[in-house]
Amino acid sequence: MAEVEVPYSFGNELKDGFKPANAWVAGGIAWLDEIQAFYRERSVIEKEYSARLTALAKKYHEKKAKKSASLSVGDSPTMTPGSLESASLTTWTTQLNTVEARATEHDKFGNELINNVAEPLKIIGERFEALRKRHSDYAEKLEKERDISYAELRKVKTKYDAVCQEVENKRKKTESSFDKAKHQNQYQQQMAEMNNVKNSYLIAINVTNKFKERYYHEYIPELMDSLQDLSEFRTLKLNAIWSLAAQSEVGMLERSTGLVKQCAQEITRNQPHLDSMMYISHNMGGWQEPPNKVFEPSPVWHDDGSMVVDESAKVYLRNVLNKSKGQLGELRREVDRKQRELEGVRRIKQKIRDGTEKRDEVAVVSQMFALQEDLHQVERQRLTAEVETNTITAVVGDVTLGAKNHNFKSQTFKIPTNCDLCGERIWGLSAKGFDCRDCGYTCHSKCEMKVPAECPGEQNKEERKKLKQERQAAANSLLKPTPSQPSISELPALSRENTMNSLSSGYAASAHRSIAGPMSPPEETPSETVSPRPASTLTAGGNGTVRKSRVLAPPPATYISELPGSTPNGSGAATEQRGKMMYSFEAGGDGELTIPEGREFVLLEPDNGSGWIKIRAGVKEGLVPAAYAEVSAPTPIAAQHTGSQVSTRPISSYSNSGSSIGTSAPATKKKGPAVAPRRGAKKLKYVEALYEYTAQSDSEHSMEPGERFVLIKEDPGDGWVEVEKGGVTKSVPASYIQMV
Repeated sequence: MAEVEVPYSFGNELKDGFKPANAWVAGGIAWLDEIQAFYRERSVIEKEYSARLTALAKKYHEKKAKKSASLSVGDSPTMTPGSLESASLTTWTTQLNTVEARATEHDKFGNELINNVAEPLKIIGERFEALRKRHSDYAEKLEKERDISYAELRKVKTKYDAVCQEVENKRKKTESSFDKAKHQNQYQQQMAEMNNVKNSYLIAINVTNKFKERYYHEYIPELMDSLQDLSEFRTLKLNAIWSLAAQSEVGMLERSTGLVKQCAQEITRNQPHLDSMMYISHNMGGWQEPPNKVFEPSPVWHDDGSMVVDESAKVYLRNVLNKSKGQLGELRREVDRKQRELEGVRRIKQKIRDGTEKRDEVAVVSQMFALQEDLHQVERQRLTAEVETNTITAVVGDVTLGAKNHNFKSQTFKIPTNCDLCGERIWGLSAKGFDCRDCGYTCHSKCEMKVPAECPGEQNKEERKKLKQERQAAANSLLKPTPSQPSISELPALSRENTMNSLSSGYAASAHRSIAGPMSPPEETPSETVSPRPASTLTAGGNGTVRKSRVLAPPPATYISELPGSTPNGSGAATEQRGKMMYSFEAGGDGELTIPEGREFVLLEPDNGSGWIKIRAGVKEGLVPAAYAEVSAPTPIAAQHTGSQVSTRPISSYSNSGSSIGTSAPATKKKGPAVAPRRGAKKLKYVEALYEYTAQSDSEHSMEPGERFVLIKEDPGDGWVEVEKGGVTKSVPASYIQMV
């Protein structure tokens, strides 16, 4: 390697840069210690590697000896191999022996790193550091001499400034004094002294500048050039040691390479088919295919294996056949396309095996498996569609001929919509279903395959509306009880313990909304949600369907102010009053008390106009609606007013019951203005309509954009909220309103 000419030197280029250059050289010398530490650690690793290679080879020699027969011919061969090993095991033995030989080479290399590299680096590092410190000490001496020269110059300059000030003082005295001759003489003498000091100052400047010139252009450059020479000499010694380390490693690698090459020659003798042939020859046996699956009748419904072909079943079979036939052609084309792709990848794999193409075989095989998985999925779909088509066609023929199939598309219903097949609400957090692009037929996802293929074609808005009414009427007629089926009211009565609990006191999955019927105590039904108030009755809805109508306890008379001119004085009861809960109540906020129906309590604070009373039941105290409780000896505390007649407070039309029907209060009855509730009572919340909405049943409010309502119950998850308007509580779609 030719020497690199260095056209620059520290002394010529860096000038007064000794300190950073000294720090840089010191860092280079300190780096030698890190390098020798590296080689020491490398030696430890090489020795550890040697020991671990030896232990590894020994461990797998022992494992091979235990599994030799199993790996050669399997766990249960029909013919034992004796002492023979398979070709792969023989090759494996050669590789383990090679590992042991290489371990010896690494141990030898580790010793060379310590003796030939790490120790010499430590010695030259110490010698170079001693030389660098001598350079540093000499630089400090030169700098100290320079600073002394600068300090002496500053002293002369200070003396010169003092003399100049004295001259100025003499001059001022000469101008202001009466004896001008005397002071003029003193002024002239001081001027002469100033001139002498000035000349001394100028001489000192020249001396200091000469010292400075020698310092920056001779003393320091020579010292920095010497420091540069020291740094470059360190590099030369480091290169020599690095070369020695590299030669040692090359020798170790060449010897290891020879061992690996010898092992590689043994690997080429291990042909892939040799192990397979040995295993096959020792494990030849018989195999029998499992039998086909057959129809197994249910243990509770004895039937045969023939398909049902009545009219209802044909509708389902027609839809299945139509879907399968529609998918079959596309699936066949997709299978052909993926098979061609797979064959192309297989050809590439064979070229890699033959050595005619340089690619990663693992990546190609991974790609081949991905294509096989895709092909397998599509092939299963094609096979399913083909078998479905053949099975249905063989039994009922091609029933899709002449069918007028609906042009269904998947839909998420965000407004209340009923299924045209079963008549139930398409509801839920996602409200998934289908609607026909042509005629507007809507159905659940579960009802799609049951819809008859009777699409009338593309319809306008009016025709769609008319068809919707006809379909809903037909669907609702299916919900009416027939003479052969017991009506809901004839079903066995259910108690609160054996009815299911659904979304709070909101709608069940398919419940229809209607205005509350008379407050009678009918039996509960299993499809209705259990409410803390009495159970519901069944009424006929506006479209003739059987609807569930809850009977509610009278709502708490909440948020109603006193009539004009009446003011409560808040006087308490003189004696303890007791009462009993007529209905169960669940606490809905801070300060409220959960209490069951029939529980006795002690009245602590009567209703003061907020519609709430404070009671104590056992050791617990809290607020409950006044309308839910019956006080044994009620005192109209909230209606008392000193000096005026007792006024009767109007009944509140606000209901806290959570039902989706109107309250028992008439819609035309006026109520006082709402006031802020007292002591933890719930504040009124208002909502505003965003869009126009027309009620589809008596249990729903119609809305105009901008119209406001009192929020009674937020959306429990079925897409509806309950609001109050004009004293009547009904439901509206949650997506049609916003909070205000």
